Amino acid sequence: MNQEAISTTKTEKLESAKAFNFNLFDPKFNANPYPTYHRLRESEPVHRYFIGGDWIVTRYADVKAVLKSGCVRTDDRPKSIQERNKYLKDKQKNLNTLAYTTSRFLFYMNPPDHTKLRALVGKAFSPVVVERMRPQIQEIVDELLDKVRHKGSMDIVADLASPLSVSVISRLLGIPKEAQQQLHQWTNVLSRILDPLVSLEEYQAMNKATEEIQEYLRTLIAEREKDPQEDLISNLIAAQEQNDRLSQKDILAICTLLFGAGEETTGNTIGNGILALLQHPNQIEQLKTEPTKIQNAVEEIIRYDSAIQMLTRIAIDNLEVGNRTIKAGEKIVLCLGAANRDPAQFPEPDELNINRGQNQHVAFADGIHYCLGAALARVEAQIAINTLIKQFPDIKLASNKLEWKKSIVIRGLKALPVSFTK
Repeated sequence: MNQEAISTTKTEKLESAKAFNFNLFDPKFNANPYPTYHRLRESEPVHRYFIGGDWIVTRYADVKAVLKSGCVRTDDRPKSIQERNKYLKDKQKNLNTLAYTTSRFLFYMNPPDHTKLRALVGKAFSPVVVERMRPQIQEIVDELLDKVRHKGSMDIVADLASPLSVSVISRLLGIPKEAQQQLHQWTNVLSRILDPLVSLEEYQAMNKATEEIQEYLRTLIAEREKDPQEDLISNLIAAQEQNDRLSQKDILAICTLLFGAGEETTGNTIGNGILALLQHPNQIEQLKTEPTKIQNAVEEIIRYDSAIQMLTRIAIDNLEVGNRTIKAGEKIVLCLGAANRDPAQFPEPDELNINRGQNQHVAFADGIHYCLGAALARVEAQIAINTLIKQFPDIKLASNKLEWKKSIVIRGLKALPVSFTK
């Protein structure tokens, strides 16, 4: 191809990109973002979004580089929440509890505070510790499936994925069964914390839920200080790293984070994964006959339809991303879902392939903010999926009309109805 032809191709791509002012909040994008990701990646992989001027990054190599870069910081959502106080009509109320708690969420923290807190908390979520939980997780999955076995149908989200996540986190923290339903209600409210566009009323509801969940947890922490148990709260109280200890506010924030973000994302990982397998009969059949492939299968379904689709970073210095200059202070939206479907990294990226090798997806991010609960999410998904298809081998979708949660950050189904032989 001659130079003139190359120049013409570049011009056409640029014009196509300029004309492509896609809307992140379009219902079609919400239902299936992947065609849009492909178009962006091909026409303008570092795209200036027409709303707010944020940079949208879709290529795997670029997303990976920014995640590992020392020239970016996390989005200052806690400050943004705090600033919402001035819009409250009732000045006796505020969003201070929510603002402070989110400021201690690891994914909104930066070094050196992030480094210190991560060192204190990370040991509790190591793969070795999580592996010891397999028998407990298996017990919970068996109990949940026993409840629906006689019906011949179930909602994967409401009957398995969501209650499993709540039960696992509750057992991890040492929270009794009788409190789990109330905790689930609080977490349904708190799950919106990751979304960039949240109404003032929703923030008020999240603040109230945070106050209530922390009031409950304070009592539990006080009990564990007097009488430590084999649970995470007791371990967090005792945690030490270079003579540092966690404050009660830190412990409250960590526990709130587990329920607010951990429950939602793990539940969505299971729901999205089961849907993907049911839509690819050859893959689920292979997994039935070769259950030892479950670890590889879970990595593939996490790549294929990531529960977290986007992360935001702020440039602290000018940096080059994909031949574009992003200036200090500008916002970068990293499309994890797009990176995980990049054909330059994953051959035939739109195909679900549980035999895929070298599956270095970025569904759990990368760098210093790599997801703390990644090991736990993997184990929960492995056990839930393998147990489900073993106990209900003829499972199938009960409806093709599926509705996705209205969020541009979290990708998950509102419900996933399935049927099986009683």
